[in-house]
This record gives sequence, structure tokens and C-alpha cells, in this order.
Amino acid sequence: MTQVGNKLFWIILFSMPTFALAQKKVVFVIADGIPADVIEKQPMPNLKAIAKQGVYLRAHVGGDKGSYNETPTISAVGYNSLLTGTWVNKHNVWDNDIKNPNYAYKNIFRLAKEAYPGKKTAVYSSWLDNRTKLVGDHLPAAGNVAVDLHADGFELDTALFQHKDPLYMHLIDERVIHDAEQGIRMDAPDLSWVYLEYTDDMGHAHGDGPEFYGAVDMLDAQLGRLWKAIEYRKQQFKEDWLMVITTDHGRTELDGRHHGGQSARQRNTWIVMNIPVNNYAKFYQPGIVDIMPTIARFLQIPIPAETLYEVDGIAMTGKVSVTTPVLNLFQGKLDISWHALDSSGSVKILVSTVNSFKEGGKDIYKVLAEVPVISEHITIDVSKLPSDFYKVVLEAKYNCSNAWWVVKKQ
Repeated sequence: MTQVGNKLFWIILFSMPTFALAQKKVVFVIADGIPADVIEKQPMPNLKAIAKQGVYLRAHVGGDKGSYNETPTISAVGYNSLLTGTWVNKHNVWDNDIKNPNYAYKNIFRLAKEAYPGKKTAVYSSWLDNRTKLVGDHLPAAGNVAVDLHADGFELDTALFQHKDPLYMHLIDERVIHDAEQGIRMDAPDLSWVYLEYTDDMGHAHGDGPEFYGAVDMLDAQLGRLWKAIEYRKQQFKEDWLMVITTDHGRTELDGRHHGGQSARQRNTWIVMNIPVNNYAKFYQPGIVDIMPTIARFLQIPIPAETLYEVDGIAMTGKVSVTTPVLNLFQGKLDISWHALDSSGSVKILVSTVNSFKEGGKDIYKVLAEVPVISEHITIDVSKLPSDFYKVVLEAKYNCSNAWWVVKKQ
């Protein structure tokens, strides 16, 4: 860890509010394949009740369209963007086959366990790969992190959940919710992931229409049960719970049957949280990558500098200094702009011309400038640092933000 990074590590940790960590709990839910417009036109009484305590936000998946981090709007790709706080150019999960995840980009479960080994984690899911491949339960490459509690893999039990039954995936989701509800009431894991699939299945099978909308209504009822379990814990044990609910992708405009591309409806998603958010979340459309740093901040999980420099997301709670860096390279100069969300302090401009982190190594950063964060712009001469690739990190008082410049081959 660099001296600069080490300093920021402690600044970020101690800028968080102080409280007893044992009382902080997080549940995040991924409800598969529901575009924002569908959520907004369905009644959703339970989702609205949760949002009333906090917020409903329009959000996005898919990275920055047309850029180096453009990301397929596909399920497992979205899950891993949430887990790691990075887009696909980093986490390397390009489709649902999950062939070669890059575990150098640590997920929220690993970060939690490395910081607080005694904290309990849980996965409640229909899809076994979520725990075994994405979280990397007990995988040496993923840090040998163990998930303490899990109820998953039900799709493999074809005797109990017969796939010829058109409702079989709904029945699996019911089992997932039941186990999650009981797990929260009885065990209260510190960090839980709940995954529900039936909505996406109905979208693929029927597209926009009664079947899909009915599945979304069923989802709302399930969320209500989960919320009641959380409310029980809050009332009986005086715990402080964060609930985050989102989706992994939208659907095609034509009929809602498909996804994977970069059209507006496939990218437009949503986030519901039961706590208030900051100005970044209010005034910029957050992405699925913003959920991981939000959870980390809530649970006071310190993110090591070398990982923090890679995180593409911004915490949606608490103070934020900088966001949305934009790079341009011309005549041996890097033109860098950003938006300042807090006027205090300065911003350090760190630049690396290598990406060794991707291979499990360490990047060498040079601090090329330090300017007031409120200046929102700087041009830096890099003619003595010629490269086809520049990795830029803006390191400010309350957060980091990063961007790449990749020289396009003619």
C-alpha cells in the first residue's frame, strides 16, 4: 500500500459515523430482470413501504456505453458488478457461464471476512453458481472465504421442484424467501444476499404482459415477508439494518423477452434502500457498482487502497468528494475533469501506465498533481510518461474515483 493510499484508508474509515458494528446488518436482494418502467407502473405496496423509509432511485447497468468498460446486460455479469463494485473489464464475468472470474477484484463477502472474520455471511439463492463461483465460497483463488449460511442450489432438486411445472421457479423463490426470512429472524447474518429468479423466467417466456407483471406482484409479496423479518430484528434486538433491493438488467423495448444489449430499457434499472442517500445518488443516476461501496461504508468495512483504486462505484450514503472523472489525451497532455460534490480539501491525481493489478500484482502510481477539489479540472503534461494506457485515480478527502484512457489503435 502506498503512503498516499494508507492515509486515505484511515481517512475514509474514520470519516464514517461511529457505532457498534455488531448492530449493523445488511441484506441485499437481486430480483432478476425487471426494468424500471415495470416497477414504476405496478402497485408494489411492500417495495413502496421500504422506499418510504429511504429512497427509490432510477439506476443503470451496462457500464459506460461505447467505452472501455461497456458491460453486457446479462444476469451473472450484473451480479458480479454488484459484488465487486467493478464493471466487466475488471471482474471478467462476461456471461452466465462464469468461465474465468478475476478474483483479484475482491467482492464484498471477501472484504467483509478479511476485515471481520467473526461476522456471519449468508447466501439465499436459487442458483448455486452465485455462491460457488461468484462469491467463490472456499475457493483458494477467491481467498478461501467461507459463506457461513446458505440455502441454494434448489434448481438441481428436480424431484422436489419438477421443471415441467410452470411455477417451479416461483416455488423455488418461495423456498429461498422462507429460508432467508427464517435465517434473518433466527441467525441475523451480518451480510446476506437474497436472489430471486422467477420474474426473469416469466419475462423470457412471455415478455411484457400479465404473466410477467403477475410475477412482479408475487415478488413484492416476498419482499414484504423479508421486510417483516428485518423489522422484527430491529424491534426485538435494536439492530440497525440496511436493505438494498435492485435488479440485474432491464429488457428489450420490442416485447420484453430479451436482454444483453445496450438499449435504454435494457440499461435502465432501479435501486430501493430503506435509508436516506447522499447528493451523488440524488443527482446522478447511480449504477449497480455503487451498491458494494455503499454496503462497505454502512458496515464500516475498510477497503485496502489497492482495491479501493479499482472500485468503479461510489457510496450512495455519507460524504463524497469527487465523481464522474472524464479523461482526454492530446499532444502529450492528459486533460482531466470531474464533478466536486464537497468543496473541502484537495484531490491528488495518481497515474499508472500499467495494469498489473489485473494479474494479481501491484500497480505503480505516480502522484502527478494535487489541486483543490473544487477546481474540477486539470491538464497534466505526460509527454515524459508516454503510453497507450493511462490509469487515473482521483484521491480526495472522502472517496476515490477512477478512469482509464486507452489509446485506440488506428
